Amino acid sequence: MLDLAKTAKRALLLALLTLGAGNLALAQTAGAGTWPTQKPIRFIAVFPPGGSVDQVARILAPALQAELKQNVIVENIGGASGVIGTSAMTRSDPDGYTFAVVFDTHGVNPSLKEKLPYDTIKDISPIILVGTSPMVLVASKNSGITSFKQLVDQSKAGKKFSYGSIGIGSLGHLAMARLAKQAGFDWNHIPYRGGGPLMQDVLGGQVELAVGSEFLVKPHIDNKGVIPLVITTAKRSPSLPNVPTISESGFPGFSAPAWWAVLAPGKTPPAIVDAMNKALNKVLKNPAVAEKFKSQGIEIVGGSTETAREFIGKQIGIWGKFVIENNIKETGQ
Repeated sequence: MLDLAKTAKRALLLALLTLGAGNLALAQTAGAGTWPTQKPIRFIAVFPPGGSVDQVARILAPALQAELKQNVIVENIGGASGVIGTSAMTRSDPDGYTFAVVFDTHGVNPSLKEKLPYDTIKDISPIILVGTSPMVLVASKNSGITSFKQLVDQSKAGKKFSYGSIGIGSLGHLAMARLAKQAGFDWNHIPYRGGGPLMQDVLGGQVELAVGSEFLVKPHIDNKGVIPLVITTAKRSPSLPNVPTISESGFPGFSAPAWWAVLAPGKTPPAIVDAMNKALNKVLKNPAVAEKFKSQGIEIVGGSTETAREFIGKQIGIWGKFVIENNIKETGQ
């Protein structure tokens, strides 16, 4: 009788455990299945208002909201070249309701920062590579510089210019650091917390030169607030056909495109990751959205999550090597 009682007890316990596991699996499936109907989706723009990350997020948000039939809220969490906002995203629940819109600094931070508050690979799931764009070097009207050739000639003659970027380790900073090293220029880098503050200062003449994505600087070029000198991609931009490339201006092979991507916490369910990727691909094919990006010089990429993962991985390798080899630190060049 004792053995039979023990057997019955074990059978009951096993049944309860099986039922619990089944209910857990059902709950997880139901949670993924009800996405995105449970609450608003949060898009963390990892730079302050006024910069390209903020603008990209705000172009995507309303179109994504229409596609998913769920509110999409943009929240700016800037600082530390995108690390603070990205960290906030990684710490959020991986339930498909928090994402981050990041810039090219995301690919540099692992080698630039001594200790990140997250693992760039394990704690993050790339959703989509939104697009790429040239970086543009522009001059303040107060600088007296009207062409890249004039800037090069004066730099070679020993004049020291100052240029601003959206931060130490940003692609603009690294691109200009590479150019300065290659040409033997002695330029002074001034880091800003974002594109908005950077453009305010170059428009006001507080900094002679600024380097930023075409998305960021083109409105000010169109308004004749700044003077475009050169772009960082291998080919000229269709939106700025009269602005030469660095490659064709005496530095063959030079190329450094800016880029933007959408990321999710690393443990976000694969079904939600795939669903968001599909939704964003649809958004990027929306003619109105595509035209907004095109008008600001962004070439849409889109594609699979794996495309985003591979691209970001390559950027981490390319610029990480440059940062290490040139001993670039957060405290300066």
